[in-house]
Amino acid sequence: MASNLDLFRDFDRVFNQATRGQSAFGMPMDLHREGDRFVAEIDLPGVDPSSIDIDVEDFTLTIRAERKSTRNLDKNQWVTRERSYGTFARQLSLGRGLDLNRIEADYADGVLTLSIPVAEDSKPRKVQVRHSTAAEAVAVEGGESQESSAETAER
Repeated sequence: MASNLDLFRDFDRVFNQATRGQSAFGMPMDLHREGDRFVAEIDLPGVDPSSIDIDVEDFTLTIRAERKSTRNLDKNQWVTRERSYGTFARQLSLGRGLDLNRIEADYADGVLTLSIPVAEDSKPRKVQVRHSTAAEAVAVEGGESQESSAETAER
């Protein structure tokens, strides 16, 4: 049986080459499963929510966001400058067992939360086993079925 994380085949392995360095540091992420959905929480402090862009194509989810500086970066004499600005991107390779048409995204307090439901066809389910007893079985001889003795007695 496949594990829960198999649905995300190498979830965080695929990165866009141009943003590889910034992705890991610019968008730290936690991922967990809650029942029938996966939840990704991605830190995006200081990002204008209107700059967040999320696309899904061919089982790849791409998140882009921009953090703009409110200061003129060229005029200042910096002592320490550790905060990153600019456009950040991250790509997640999603498995086929997810419902990509029902992904939801919320942004609050600097955290982007993605809810990615498991597809109905991929959810665990019980398979009913049918069985019959010898008294309920119908005998077949010469290609024609015979009624059981209980059915004949009722007539």
